[in-house]
Amino acid sequence: MLAFYLHDLDPVALRLSDSLAVRWYGLSYVLGFVLVFFIVRRFIRRGVCEIKEEGLLAWVVLGAFFAVVVGGRLGYVLLYALAEGGMSWSEIVQPQRGGMSAHGAIAGIGVYCWCYARWHRIHAWNVIDAVSCSAPLGVFFGRLGNFVNGELFGRVTSVPWAVKFPTELLHEDFIQQGGASVALPSDARSSPEIIAFFEREAGGRENLEALLHPRHPSQIYEALGEGLLMFALLYWLRMRFPKLPHGVLTAIFLLGYAVVRIAVEQFRQPDSGAQAILGLTRGQFFSLFMIVGGVALLVRAKKI
Repeated sequence: MLAFYLHDLDPVALRLSDSLAVRWYGLSYVLGFVLVFFIVRRFIRRGVCEIKEEGLLAWVVLGAFFAVVVGGRLGYVLLYALAEGGMSWSEIVQPQRGGMSAHGAIAGIGVYCWCYARWHRIHAWNVIDAVSCSAPLGVFFGRLGNFVNGELFGRVTSVPWAVKFPTELLHEDFIQQGGASVALPSDARSSPEIIAFFEREAGGRENLEALLHPRHPSQIYEALGEGLLMFALLYWLRMRFPKLPHGVLTAIFLLGYAVVRIAVEQFRQPDSGAQAILGLTRGQFFSLFMIVGGVALLVRAKKI
């Protein structure tokens, strides 16, 4: 019988007090936007991005706010959490707690770039292309943050690289998938906390592992597909073909992200309580709109 890896990563990178901590999830977004800064700066210096270098830092900081808070967090609240009754409006400004909509973040940063370009009288699609080429790195680190948090895990499987996530016990579908009911204390919300509870009061790690299902580490699949693969492709295209019509790279990003997301969602456990839409998960359904947008941009570019 395979001994699957028991997820035991602590989502807290640095605990400052009982109520204040720096989490890996938040740091993953910071690192993503730092890399966006350097990549876009390289585009500027190569003459393929119209943003002024002296204003780049402010552009990235404001873009981070619109992508994470206005786009990602608001998108998650509207498209997922409020519909399922799992979040209040007051939590929208707490992205460190987890819960982000990639589709919302993409929409938020797109609107921001459009407004920025119009204000500075530069070509909007040139700016959005620059973001489309660099943003996949943010997706990469964000998905790694999901893995550290033990959230958005995959469906049950027996592949050798499967992972047992203690946070599965917090998922309402756990019982429906044959799991035994476990009364966890309210402060046991992360993998290390759940493991500590079992070691202290519930028979140790062996009992915990016996309860858990081996699952696809779908966060890693998404990090590699939506993140590294898309970044490598788009960065190469931007540097290799600097005179591509504006909007083409954004179209490729929308189409590539959507295709990878739809494919990888086959391995991802649907969110607790989430109802399928036309037989698709919510992530797959919302990705269809990205395909429509990508095709429309390619048609537009062909007519120019």
